[in-house]
Amino acid sequence: MKQLQDSEVPKRDSKLVVQIIALIFVLTVIPLYFPSTHKKLLLAFNIIAPSSKCDLFAGEWVPNPEAPYYTNFTCHVIQEQQNCMKFGRPDTDFQKWRWKPDACDLPIFDPYDFLDIMSGKSMAFVGDSVARNHMQSLICLLSRVVHPVNITRQTDDYNRYYVYPDYNFSVSFFSSQYLVRAERTDPGDISRPFNLFLDEFDESWTAGIASFDYVVISAGAWFFRPTYFYLNKTLAGCLYCPEPNVTHRPLYFSYRWAFRTAFRAIRAAGGFEGTVFLRTFSPTHFEGGAWDNGGDCVRTRPFRRNETALEYYTLKMYNIQVEEMKTAQDAGKSAGGIFRLLDATRPMLLRPDGHPGKYGRWAVVNQTFSNDCVHWCLPGPIDAWNDFLLHLLKEN
Repeated sequence: MKQLQDSEVPKRDSKLVVQIIALIFVLTVIPLYFPSTHKKLLLAFNIIAPSSKCDLFAGEWVPNPEAPYYTNFTCHVIQEQQNCMKFGRPDTDFQKWRWKPDACDLPIFDPYDFLDIMSGKSMAFVGDSVARNHMQSLICLLSRVVHPVNITRQTDDYNRYYVYPDYNFSVSFFSSQYLVRAERTDPGDISRPFNLFLDEFDESWTAGIASFDYVVISAGAWFFRPTYFYLNKTLAGCLYCPEPNVTHRPLYFSYRWAFRTAFRAIRAAGGFEGTVFLRTFSPTHFEGGAWDNGGDCVRTRPFRRNETALEYYTLKMYNIQVEEMKTAQDAGKSAGGIFRLLDATRPMLLRPDGHPGKYGRWAVVNQTFSNDCVHWCLPGPIDAWNDFLLHLLKEN
């Protein structure tokens, strides 16, 4: 039999050698210097399965003794009312859990990966003070690597603007409790009812939204307050109003309209080609009474799945968000923009231990304050929202 010469080595063998060398490069050199690129290449080589097959938001909280990844001394953007350790919260175990999906693993937030992905990009958080809570968690997690420059105007009491010059990355917060145009019935008293114009854009955030690459949008607790509803500039009902001649609507009426109008505003923003993440309703955990009647949140560990359930108003508001997101996704296929769901509701339902409670201020003799079972301590379980966010960014 004729012996093959070196020049006659079958091409398939040469290709195999090249593939082996490339695979060694992927598994050794690239992970050291380009960690985010590494995962993409592993997916291309079919070494790991795409994580989109896993429901990230179905799972349990498991111990994580390595947490927290920052403190109220290393992060300088923590809102006073969420600075639980400053105000004497005695336990720290609530900081030492991570979210574990049932069918896959969710990596802990990697600030280097995040900054690598977001280099040259911009992100906006739109919503109420819980949205600000989320953004501050993100900045705190990034503080392990770099601190931002605060470029917020001193005259701006509500919005926040930060830049990371070394990464050409910016992150902003737009305060919009109702997502749509809202007016106070009494300009000097925020506790009085609001007028909500449910089919009109809140231009305080919609006017410039087209310039952002990513938008994280959310809304929640404000929809439980007394409000008057307007459609086509005509009074269409109210929530908890005293007038008998005005149609009394459930709170879900305005909640659905708000997200429908907000998503329409994003689609109508000229040139928007970015990605919208809807962060779903953040559950509260008042026990022993309502927020204004002695309710508190004193638990010190997460619930297990069989200890609670998504029900009543939380379930209804969550379903409204999911339904409106699906409508926006379908409309976005032709109008531009990508709409994704960041489901915080199911994981956070299990975290009654993560709220400030009475540890959002110093105690004052002979004064009683409402306990905060709405916002989340920093550091705390809200940091997992950025585990989700980074994972979705990588998928995107």
